[in-house]
Amino acid sequence: MPAAPCFLAIETSTDTLSLALGTGRADEAAHRFQGPGGAQASTELLPQVQRLLAEAGLSLDELDAIAFGRGPGSFTGLRTACAVAQGLAYGTRGPRHPRGLPVLPLDTLLALAEQARADDAAEGRAAPARIVALLDARMEELYFAAYALEGGGLRAIAPPRLCAPADLAGWLREQGFADDDRTLLAGNAFGVYAEALSDAPGRRRHALPTADALLRLAPALMAQGAAVGASDALPLYVRDKVARTTAEREAKA
Repeated sequence: MPAAPCFLAIETSTDTLSLALGTGRADEAAHRFQGPGGAQASTELLPQVQRLLAEAGLSLDELDAIAFGRGPGSFTGLRTACAVAQGLAYGTRGPRHPRGLPVLPLDTLLALAEQARADDAAEGRAAPARIVALLDARMEELYFAAYALEGGGLRAIAPPRLCAPADLAGWLREQGFADDDRTLLAGNAFGVYAEALSDAPGRRRHALPTADALLRLAPALMAQGAAVGASDALPLYVRDKVARTTAEREAKA
């Protein structure tokens, strides 16, 4: 029986850097690292990748793909993850990977939803019907996406987008999201926007996208043909700028 595909997962879209190396299978342990993200991610990332490979007794060309959180999230973090994934993929050209390692650019909100699903399951909670993944986008906005939980997997029902926190409740109700445990709101925005989100239907759970979540998602997405060449592995910003102009700030006031 052939060995299960092996992946390196890189997640730097928030203030946390996380890495995972393994097959993504529940019955096989992964090699992991977690530390500060932001500016420190760019200095820690490559040394920690090398450490994980050494710990696992693997070389890059023995992997099947590199998965990274493509966004939305921190602009600096997304660029860092993308650049490292591309560089490692390009640098692994050889007999097994003549065009370099395949790359799996995965939505960070999907990884967040998967981590929330796994955390719920670890606590023995009944699985929700829908998960709404929320990330603080700063500038008084949220990144969010919605997923249906079907057969243990996640199906996207609303792609990543931006919204004002106060607008989320109305959108969820228009889409028929129930105000009970069938709807799980997961993310890092509840403390920052507590008042604006107070009317949003559903149960709350703090969660972040993680490399472990990317690793669990990678095998199925690889099998579905989601891998691309390094040159096609690009960030997903959703928002195309990091600061408002003076006029925009005054109009918002």
